Amino acid sequence: MYAVRLHEYGPAENLRYEQITPPSPGEGQVRIDVRASGVHVIETRLRSGRGIGPHPAPALPVVLGGEVAGVVGALGPGVDESWLGRPVVGTLDAHGGYAEQAVAAVEALHRIPDRMAADTAVAMITTGSTALGLLDVAEAEPGDVALVTSAAGGVGALLIQALHRQGVTVVGVAGGPEKARQAMSLGADIAADYRDPDWPHAVHDALSGKEIGIVFDGVGGTTGRQAFDLLGPGGKFLLHGWSSGTATQLTTDDIIGHASTVIWAIGPQLLRRAGTMRELQARAIQAAADGGLEPLVKRYPLDRAADAHADLEGRRAVGKIVLVPAATAADSPADAQALSRPGR
Repeated sequence: MYAVRLHEYGPAENLRYEQITPPSPGEGQVRIDVRASGVHVIETRLRSGRGIGPHPAPALPVVLGGEVAGVVGALGPGVDESWLGRPVVGTLDAHGGYAEQAVAAVEALHRIPDRMAADTAVAMITTGSTALGLLDVAEAEPGDVALVTSAAGGVGALLIQALHRQGVTVVGVAGGPEKARQAMSLGADIAADYRDPDWPHAVHDALSGKEIGIVFDGVGGTTGRQAFDLLGPGGKFLLHGWSSGTATQLTTDDIIGHASTVIWAIGPQLLRRAGTMRELQARAIQAAADGGLEPLVKRYPLDRAADAHADLEGRRAVGKIVLVPAATAADSPADAQALSRPGR
């Protein structure tokens, strides 16, 4: 089979598309014929040899990727035969997703609903569950005003859709005018380009006296700090990433001065309502199956994984990046097309 393997830490071009021996499922595992593999910004750090949080730099060589969707093609010992041929999506124990075949534990899998595409399923299993978990933490109500950084990213696109449907006034902040327009098409009421140094003033004026009560910060750096400074008294600031390369820098005096609540909203916080990650994943998949959320997906052929990483690091990507088998990939502008505003 073909896979994308990393032999040496470093830049995106170190990812090599090559033939390797297919993995064999062990006890309680299945082998999946992969139709879509999710790509995360954390994997760009792991590729560089930098660990993050509970994720250490991987031993080399390694096939990165922690989430896949596809069809069960082989069973390990102890697995019921009913799994064979089943369309599934799930997370892997560690790595191995950037490949034509991957091994996963049965308990980590969900059946893909009828008529759901593999790329949609893989976009929802982690990115979708993260968005729903953040919404649980935020507890937004109709009439609230929420600001979403990285508004055209995988998580941000889902947050905007969900908040819009809840009757929340949404401010979408993204890098570049095209991404700002994308945020508007997803349901944002106001959109701004954070590359414009005056964007906070433009947002303040557009709100006409309304105060921002919730900020979802997945960018960090200068943009995250500017978003925090727009937060009204008593507001919530939810940190969930730093695509800029550095987390938003805040002090105790900042928090006291704003009378704000600052939450690192990843990890245990995501499960405050769902209870378990599996339950949260199931909710996310069902939300897409019901049509309540539609992930914005950008597809890359598996043999262009290096390009996917480079675009992700360069913040050129729109939506959730998904790798698909090179032989079946259709990497066209339509793959990143704007979604219609929910309800239209």
